[in-house]
Amino acid sequence: MGKRLLLLIVTNILVMTTIVIVWSLITTYTGINGSFQTGAPGIGIDFIALGVFSLLVGFSGAFISLAMSRFVAKMMMKVKILDPDGNLTHEERTVLEKVHRLSRAAGLAHMPQVGIYPSAEVNAFATGPSKKRSLVAVSQGLLNTMDDDAVEGVIAHEVAHVANGDMVTMTLLQGVINTFVVFFSRIVAIIVSRFAREELQWIVQFAAIIIFQILFSILGSLVVSAYSRHREFHADRGGADLAGRDKMAHALRSLKAYVDRANVHDRTNDSAVQTMKINGKGGVMRLFSTHPDLDERIARLEER
Repeated sequence: MGKRLLLLIVTNILVMTTIVIVWSLITTYTGINGSFQTGAPGIGIDFIALGVFSLLVGFSGAFISLAMSRFVAKMMMKVKILDPDGNLTHEERTVLEKVHRLSRAAGLAHMPQVGIYPSAEVNAFATGPSKKRSLVAVSQGLLNTMDDDAVEGVIAHEVAHVANGDMVTMTLLQGVINTFVVFFSRIVAIIVSRFAREELQWIVQFAAIIIFQILFSILGSLVVSAYSRHREFHADRGGADLAGRDKMAHALRSLKAYVDRANVHDRTNDSAVQTMKINGKGGVMRLFSTHPDLDERIARLEER
């Protein structure tokens, strides 16, 4: 889930920034009052209009990002989609059959697209705007490193994310965060612009909106990441229901063993190692982690 969530957050920030830039250009060259300033005593902001604007932009940005999620993931990760009717290798056919079998067990009416992406990292992700248009992808590194039971546990975990509708749930949360980001970034930008000379105020306000929107979006990602960690436990339980608790626990232990080996033997900035480290115990960076500590996930699963 971490990789797809990172793609969603980055895409969301880019979409939101684009919307704000386009809106600013439209209001600048058409004479429309897009600043939400009223000239009233005090701070002089039309909070109702700004609130409606923030709500529309916030949820538009989130749902546009969701609609683009599968396309962006395939493009960014260079995912090879496995065609059920195509000429597949034994390994590719095995992955495809696992995803489809587990998807049917999860009650999905439409089979996800299945793909493999060329990366040495031990990872997998699920994404897509809906259960009907989902994608489950695994890395080549995962297939090369883990045994068959562990691979099945990982795939079951990702299928559980699809069955739980986690992408839509995360998008709704992102929409709420976006609304607050747009609202407060404009208020702060207006206040900051008041300290500039009158002829420069619109430039300062425009720049401040972009800067504070990005900063507040990063802070908002702390909330999204915290909720993502909560959903990981649900996906672990869902994966255990689909593949069996033994296979799900084995998958987590295999991932833990890989992380431990990476920590001991690899001192470089290799992306595979860094991806795994951010999901473990990492001080402040743990707040940005989309996954709980693996030891905690294993313990929670074994408590069932």
